[in-house]
Amino acid sequence: MDKLVHSLFVPFVWLGIALLAACAPADPSNNPLKKPWREELVIVIAQGENNVDAEFESQLAALFAKQLQVKARLLPLPPDKITPSLMTNSAHIAAAGLRSNGNGGLRFAPSYQTVSEQVVCDAAPRRMDGLVAKTVAIVADSAQEDALREAQQKLPALHWEKRHGKTAADLLAEVAAGKLECTVANEEQLALARNYNPNLNAAFDIAAPSRLAWAFAPNGDEALFAEAQKFFTLIKLDGTLHRLLDRYYGHNERLEPIDSVTFITKTQTDLPYLRHLFKEAEMLTGIDWRLLAAIGYHESHWNPLATSPTNVRGLMMLTEETADRMKVTDRLDPRQSILAGARYLQLLEEQLPLRIADEDRTWLALAAYNQGPGHLEDARILTAHAGLNPDTWGDVKKIMPLLIQPQYFEQVKFGRARGGEAVVMVETVRLYYDMLKHLPAHEIPGSQPSPFHLKLPGVTGLP
Repeated sequence: MDKLVHSLFVPFVWLGIALLAACAPADPSNNPLKKPWREELVIVIAQGENNVDAEFESQLAALFAKQLQVKARLLPLPPDKITPSLMTNSAHIAAAGLRSNGNGGLRFAPSYQTVSEQVVCDAAPRRMDGLVAKTVAIVADSAQEDALREAQQKLPALHWEKRHGKTAADLLAEVAAGKLECTVANEEQLALARNYNPNLNAAFDIAAPSRLAWAFAPNGDEALFAEAQKFFTLIKLDGTLHRLLDRYYGHNERLEPIDSVTFITKTQTDLPYLRHLFKEAEMLTGIDWRLLAAIGYHESHWNPLATSPTNVRGLMMLTEETADRMKVTDRLDPRQSILAGARYLQLLEEQLPLRIADEDRTWLALAAYNQGPGHLEDARILTAHAGLNPDTWGDVKKIMPLLIQPQYFEQVKFGRARGGEAVVMVETVRLYYDMLKHLPAHEIPGSQPSPFHLKLPGVTGLP
């Protein structure tokens, strides 16, 4: 009887194990490709919510797929799964901020960005040997770990903890909170993190700067590798790479620590009372409410009563001329001010040539919001005369500050302008906007009944 039970039971056990294996989530880094890259190009990007690096790489990947005229599938993976995904033929390319210098075993396309790898500590040592006594944690198999391996060749006692399922931003936040002694991050990761944690500072560079590049398996398709080399050569020559780097990283480090702290505090104390007005303006114009909120903060720190010495007034700091044009009856009414500011920015965008890409159109219109459309057009003309592209903000912002100099403003129609102020305004708004986009949703409270009617009797449009 026992033998009969055993003979019946064992097959069911193996069947159960087989079913569990079939139901278990597959590891994408061990799932061989089913299609050649000309049918579906699989590109690994770094995993992580609100990951600016992944957003940048995704844009590059989309441009590459468009050049090849193929369908691309992005595969988000944690850093420790990226190299295995290539080695096991589970992806064609890793577009994940890998360090091409010193990363053995993989092939790399031309480098697209060079960044310093910096030690960040709660109490920073003065020299590298001071790290030996510290608890250092880094993201497993990241560019930062590659840099530490290089440093370890000179300092064999150097050691660190590998963290799986974490990002550089996570570890920087731990250092800022006093939960971790040290970590390593590249300069752009640190610059972004300092906007949320102003007490973070770099101690020193841990190794040679990382030359970031796309990675390929050593035995990968030669034609695809050649296409990637051609792609990076082209986007460097035509300025596309510069514009993307400027878009994602060009506005970092524009705030002093105290500015960052104040902004984050006001997202908790002031923004909840205004959020529904910014969202109403978004519904009216299609402009992201967070961008409008960033503009409002730059202009007045979300103060509806703000007034400048030149009589520019209100939350969006409207001139009398602009207010009249937008049919505003009370510039100190926050609802009227926000809706008018949004409509005016929309109008400025619509006046720009249709050939200008959406994001450049926004930043150029914002420069016009600050200095007027005539001065923006003057700057675009001077940009073209300088052999640069007048349709991209990255080029126009190089020229616009020159409008204060006679040898330049005497050449143009609208004359002298404080173009440097427009550049600072646009870049600062970009940073506030980026911070609002990347603050976790639970850290931006929803709308609350506004207290402003207590300050402004008779204000319309508020609860």
